[in-house]
Amino acid sequence: MDGACLRYTELPGTSRLFADYLYDFPKVARFYRHAPGKQSGFQSSLAAIDYPRERRAQIIAALRPNNPSSKNLDRLAEDGTVAVVTGQQVGLFTGPAYTVFKAATAAAVARQLTADGIPAVPVFWLATEDHDFPEVAAAHVFDVEGSIHTFHVATAGESDRPVGRIVPDNGFPLAELEAALSGFPFADDVMALVREAHAASDQSMGGVFLETLRRLLAPLDLIFLDPLEPAIRAIGAEFLANAARQAPALYPKLMARGAELVAAGYHAQVHVEADTSLFFLLEDGHRVPLKRTKEGGYKSKNGRFSDADLAARAASISPNALLRPVLQDFLLPTIAYVGGPAELAYFAQSEVLYEGLLGRMPVMLPRNGFTFLDARSQKLLNRYHLTLPGALVRAEALRETIAAQLVPADVRALLDQTKSEATALLDRLDAGLSAFDPSLSRVTEKSKARMLHQLTRTVHKAEYEALRRDQRATAEASHLSNLLFPHGHLQERYFSVLPFLAKYGMELVDTVIQHSCIDCVDHHVLHLP
Repeated sequence: MDGACLRYTELPGTSRLFADYLYDFPKVARFYRHAPGKQSGFQSSLAAIDYPRERRAQIIAALRPNNPSSKNLDRLAEDGTVAVVTGQQVGLFTGPAYTVFKAATAAAVARQLTADGIPAVPVFWLATEDHDFPEVAAAHVFDVEGSIHTFHVATAGESDRPVGRIVPDNGFPLAELEAALSGFPFADDVMALVREAHAASDQSMGGVFLETLRRLLAPLDLIFLDPLEPAIRAIGAEFLANAARQAPALYPKLMARGAELVAAGYHAQVHVEADTSLFFLLEDGHRVPLKRTKEGGYKSKNGRFSDADLAARAASISPNALLRPVLQDFLLPTIAYVGGPAELAYFAQSEVLYEGLLGRMPVMLPRNGFTFLDARSQKLLNRYHLTLPGALVRAEALRETIAAQLVPADVRALLDQTKSEATALLDRLDAGLSAFDPSLSRVTEKSKARMLHQLTRTVHKAEYEALRRDQRATAEASHLSNLLFPHGHLQERYFSVLPFLAKYGMELVDTVIQHSCIDCVDHHVLHLP
């Protein structure tokens, strides 16, 4: 199985901040503590970890119920062992495929650090506290024909409930998933694993997600951490109380960091404004947002709280996206965090909170990204003289590109010649009229633009007529678009990993694990049969 790499600057949607973080770190170094992947960064991060034995013992006890037979948890119990952490929202059918890629990257980093003399284990943070249910309630797969299927789960409850404990009202669409995957050679293996995971869980979003990942990624021996577990919350209460007390001094620094990012030409992932709060409250199964008030303190739909009031309710505090990773690294002896582009942007702001609340910050590592390129897609790219980056465009743009290649050569030459000659004639006319009366130049310029526009439309009509006549090319354009850039998204960000496993077998997980590394920060392309 062959592999290749693409720089992220060749992929659509790559932010400037992420590109500079990967390829020109000095430009963003002031927003982070350590350069990604450098041994000196790991050593510096390790030296800053001050993790009390008592907290280690507490966290091991709290993690044991979800990780009863984990050898890595036993290793984490040993003094000096550090954590390489990643995490993801608890989505339907494991969410996007990159969920698996994040876990494989974290495990690869932990293996490498251990080999280099720093005992490390991978930890997966289950983002069960998030309350944006629509973000986790859908999953996308493709069938043997390349058609896309989307499944949904639903809940009639309030929208502010932590998603991890939600049990979908309509259950999980296992029969629909099975029907969509039928025809793939390994569909039965995938469905057996998925059904077993669902049967072993409590039928909540978080429970099913955990059990599915546990089985899919068994070789990695991930340690799973659920922040909604009462024992975990009890350990974090000390940190959250301190954060509530220190927050008034941190908000101005967060606002200044956001302005600094914008001034440097980047973006602030979270817009911190005068009423922005770092906190939610967990009350009666709901995650209630808090807003800062002009007078100081906070307000919610249920009342008002001073800083001291909030600190006293630390066991009920839920952190926002900027504070959450800092809590994570209070709970764990984290040497490195593996995240995606958006997460790394969060950390450029969270660095302010790391400095104020923890006094250290782990190495931030980009997860490995993968595109699975099957033999048919590679053949089509070759047929239409396309590169993979050239195919990562919206479906309409890809059809236009393919259509342009279907116009007969003599017709294409005639169209190009006509456009060239018309341009030359119009330029001469413009020059002559301008010499006669300069005021006429604007008129001829508009006429020229209209005529060239009509010629361009004629070219496009010829291209689409060629595509209409070639039904095979139309189907091939749809195949490429659906598989490589579905609905304008990178494959890994749209599809669940399940259809790939159904098509290529469970060994595909091993292939991803084998290709996961910290030496190459580029996007991996795996050529599959």
